Amino acid sequence: MTDPGVFARVGERATRLFESYRPPDFAHIPDPDAALFLCAVDHRTGYRHAHLVAGEGPYEGSALMWAVALDAAGRGGPRLRARELRRVSEMQVADTFRIDAETVADPGRRAALWRDLARGLERDYNGEAAALLRAAERTLGGKDGLLERLARYQAYSDPLQKKAQLYAKICERRGWFEVGDPESWEVAADNVLMRLALRSGVVEPGRLDAVRAATRAAFKRVATETRIPPPLLDDMLWELGRDDPDLLGAEAGELHEPGRDPSSSWY
Repeated sequence: MTDPGVFARVGERATRLFESYRPPDFAHIPDPDAALFLCAVDHRTGYRHAHLVAGEGPYEGSALMWAVALDAAGRGGPRLRARELRRVSEMQVADTFRIDAETVADPGRRAALWRDLARGLERDYNGEAAALLRAAERTLGGKDGLLERLARYQAYSDPLQKKAQLYAKICERRGWFEVGDPESWEVAADNVLMRLALRSGVVEPGRLDAVRAATRAAFKRVATETRIPPPLLDDMLWELGRDDPDLLGAEAGELHEPGRDPSSSWY
């Protein structure tokens, strides 16, 4: 069992960081449909370099993927809508995310995720993300809440709901979805947060699935004890922890997150 003193130290550090932290407002995301389809394929981007996009940046990783796709859509590329993505091809996905000589890893898998999501959205919500949000009726968790509705689609079927929580966070921040059950928020368990959790000592080393689950539980506890809402704690740890694996301390030593699962569309 983790020493409660570890959580106290991590909580103190998080509270100190939060005093000057300004979370993203996601103002660059134009609508809930674009957010829905980009969250669906937001995993292991495969970009090797940082790039400028439309004179902004440089961006890398996930931020680069979003910037490239939104720029392409704004310049007449495929709109991020169910109607246009229900038959999207691997080549179209590769072109959507292309920047200079690079594009995303495994565009074929991403194309399949988009097709499944687009067809499901057309079947269930007339192809509109706004209708999906209305159907959830301000409920994030539980039966028929937004998270469970998203889980019906392959891209969002991760049992730890990483992508679904990201989508809900964006929609809530942009004013597209009001969350009436804030206790259902969780902190994501991606590679950045797992590394922070392991090195700070709030999580012990283990297999990928165990470390992911433990990371989510540990940072939910930190959020509760510090009274930092989980979506804001998630943003802060990811933004500040990408380049600083010892952001929350390194009492546990030079530990790193388990290797990625190459077959996973979630992590």
